Order: sequence, then C-alpha cells, then structure tokens
Amino acid sequence: MVWDILSFPFKLVGQVTGWALDLTGHVLGFALGLVLLIVGIVLSITIIGLIVGIPLIVLGCHMMFKSLFCCQHNK
Repeated sequence: MVWDILSFPFKLVGQVTGWALDLTGHVLGFALGLVLLIVGIVLSITIIGLIVGIPLIVLGCHMMFKSLFCCQHNK
C-alpha cells in the first residue's frame, strides 16, 4: 500500500512517456525529450525555475532513454 503511493509518480512518468512515444514515434520522441531536457536545464538556472526545471529534466531523460532502448510493440 505505501509502496504503491510512493511509486505512483514514477509510474505516471513512465505512462506519460510511453503515451508520448506511441503518439509521436521514436525519433520525434527523442527530439522532444532533448528539447525538454534543454528547457529544464535553462529553467534550473534560477532558484524558482528549479521547481519546474528538475521534473522537465527527468521527463526529458526518461523520454530519450525510452526512445533509444525500448522497442515499440503492436497492441
């Protein structure tokens, strides 16, 4: 029960990333992940931007990793 609550944000990131890759394809998903990563780094320069920048960095890295190493399965 506690583990489900604690792991929910990570599962949510995985589901959103998978949905975005299914929608856009792997090459475009990698490019979108790179853009999110760069925007997150730029936002992290300011203290206020860390609140939004760090999740964007994590989402961008996860999207790039999933684009490179996960194969798309037909459902």
